[in-house]
Amino acid sequence: MLKLAPILLAILYALVSYKFSAWKTAKTLDEQSTLLKDPELDGLNHDMASALDLPKIKVHIFEIEPINGLAAPDGRIFITRGFFNKYKEGEVTAAELASVIAHELGHVALGHSRRRMIDFSGQNAIRVALATVLGRIIPGVGVWIANMLTTMLAARLSRSDEYEADAYASALLTKAGIGTEPQKSLFKKLDTLTGSLGAGTPAWLLSHPKTTERIEAIEAREAKWGVTLD
Repeated sequence: MLKLAPILLAILYALVSYKFSAWKTAKTLDEQSTLLKDPELDGLNHDMASALDLPKIKVHIFEIEPINGLAAPDGRIFITRGFFNKYKEGEVTAAELASVIAHELGHVALGHSRRRMIDFSGQNAIRVALATVLGRIIPGVGVWIANMLTTMLAARLSRSDEYEADAYASALLTKAGIGTEPQKSLFKKLDTLTGSLGAGTPAWLLSHPKTTERIEAIEAREAKWGVTLD
């Protein structure tokens, strides 16, 4: 029984961590967000809602500066204030921002946003359990190995989710009559917009795929679907 203690404690830690993380995330988003209202974006959101047979797509602005889009575990979609400001300043088009919304809708529709919260808690539990076990077997190095293994696992799962959400967005944008060009053009701007975050980090440790690979995946889908460009 004592040998199972680290595993049982890790499971309990995962459950408590999940509940707390979900509560904290919802509370933060509630306190720091407002409903997005913009005539051009509202029109594009209406087109996507029609393509999904939904009455409306609500998007919120999360009042932080980093450039990002978010899909909350409860299904709400958020664009950060920093991203919205780039749109208002003309650095990002309405169609490009709509592609971000489509991508986040993909995370919700495919169950990524809720599962990620569970995965995050589970990965922390695995990290604790591995660090405990490996720390005894390989003192000093065991904790480092546990951190590396769980980081690699998290990055791999996240990259897979991003590709799936990209594919969902491509299909939705095409069905809505917006097309995939805004999706590709935004990817080409991302490194500049975000300050090349992750530059120099090995691809297998990045939580998002490289932008060039994401564009190549979109173009492969276009070829498969028979999409032609004017």
